[in-house]
Amino acid sequence: MENHGKFIGKIRKEVSSGKLAEPFRSTDVEKSCPGFAKSTYTTFLAKHSVGNPGKTTELFERVDRGLYRLKP
Repeated sequence: MENHGKFIGKIRKEVSSGKLAEPFRSTDVEKSCPGFAKSTYTTFLAKHSVGNPGKTTELFERVDRGLYRLKP
């Protein structure tokens, strides 16, 4: 879980600095936040989006299929 904390922290930092524009796709996050496992980029956004079926922490809002922004 510590790695997930680093991952969301990095995403927030990149968005606030303007280096990662919202809404973003997993490929955008991968380019802006390198160094994490490939599976992290492909699953983390959906897994932590508002209304996710696993009821995990809601960190993102889904704007469209595969397109997300940080939850305010």
